Amino acid sequence: MLAAKVILDQGVHVEGINFYTGFCVEGHTHAIRREHQNKPKRNNALWVAEQLGIKLHIIDVIEEYKNVVINPKHGYGSNLNPCLDCKGFMVRKAHEWMTAHGFDFIITGEVLGQRPMSQRRDTMPVVARESGAHDRLLRPLCAKLLPPTLPEREGWVEREKLKEFNGRSRKPQMALAANYKLVDYAQPAGGCCFLTNEHYAHKLADMWQARGSKQYELDDIMLLKVGRHLRPRPHFKLIVGRDEGENNYLNGYRSRYTHLYARSHVGPLVLLDGQASADDLLLAARLTARFGKGRDAGCVEVAVTDKSGESRTLRVTPIAPDEMPAEWYL
Repeated sequence: MLAAKVILDQGVHVEGINFYTGFCVEGHTHAIRREHQNKPKRNNALWVAEQLGIKLHIIDVIEEYKNVVINPKHGYGSNLNPCLDCKGFMVRKAHEWMTAHGFDFIITGEVLGQRPMSQRRDTMPVVARESGAHDRLLRPLCAKLLPPTLPEREGWVEREKLKEFNGRSRKPQMALAANYKLVDYAQPAGGCCFLTNEHYAHKLADMWQARGSKQYELDDIMLLKVGRHLRPRPHFKLIVGRDEGENNYLNGYRSRYTHLYARSHVGPLVLLDGQASADDLLLAARLTARFGKGRDAGCVEVAVTDKSGESRTLRVTPIAPDEMPAEWYL
C-alpha cells in the first residue's frame, strides 16, 4: 500500500498484482472460525486496491508455485517458508506480466533488513537477478539505500522522493501511513503465508511423511488450515472441527473421507484421512466422543460413514485425556 502510494504521488500509473498460492491466511480462516468473527471479512489485496484507486489483477499460481514449495533452491526459513525462492518467483511472474502488458517497471513494498531471508542486502540482488527483472525492480520504501534502478536513472521517478527505511521496526511505515491518513490497514508486520507458521508447517510435513511424497492438491493445504489435527496411529489422522463454522466447512468434504459425528450428543464433525481398520475406527469414535458434549458420559453413540456412504453406529466410551499422548496432536 505504501510503496504504491509513494509512486502514485509522483504521477506514475500503477496497477496491482496479487498472486494466489493457496497458502494465504487472510480471507479464509477469518471467515470460518467464530473467534475471528469481529475481523473484517475481506480480501486485503482487493481492499487496498480500492483504497488506492488502482486496478488489481489476481493471478492463480497454485500449480506453478508447487515447485517453489517442494524444491526451493535457496532452502526454507525457520519453518517450511521458501521466502527467497518465493520472492524471486513472484517478481518473475510480475515481470512476465509487465512485459506482456506494456508496463515499464515493478515496485514492491520490500524494506532492507526487514525479513531475514529475502530482504537482506546480499539477497535482494538475488531476487532482482533470478527473477529476470534486474534494475526494472524498484523498492520505493528503501530505494535510497540501494543502487539507482532504471526508473530512477531514466527520470521516470524522482529518487529524492523515495524512502530510506531500514530494519525490522515498522514505525517509519506507520508514520508514513499516518501522513497519508491511512488508518485501516493489514497488520504492520505484513505477510499472510501459512508456511511461516510453525504449527501449519508441522502439519504439512506430517502429511508429506505419511504419504511418502511432497505432492499436494489445493484441498489438502486448505484442510490443513482447519480443525484440530490428530495422528493417533501412523496410517491415519483425524481432522476435528472446533466450532460450528469449522464443522460446516468440513461438511463439504464428507463424501471424500470416512467421517464421524456423535448422534447422542452435540459434538464435532471428524474426517478420517488414511486407512483404518475396525480397531482404528473404534479409537476414532472414542476420540470423536471425547471432543463433544458427551466427553463425560459413560456411553456415546457415534455415527461412522465411509466414503461409499455406508453408515453404522458405534457405542463407545469417550477416551480419557490421560490416554491421549501429546505426540498425537499435530
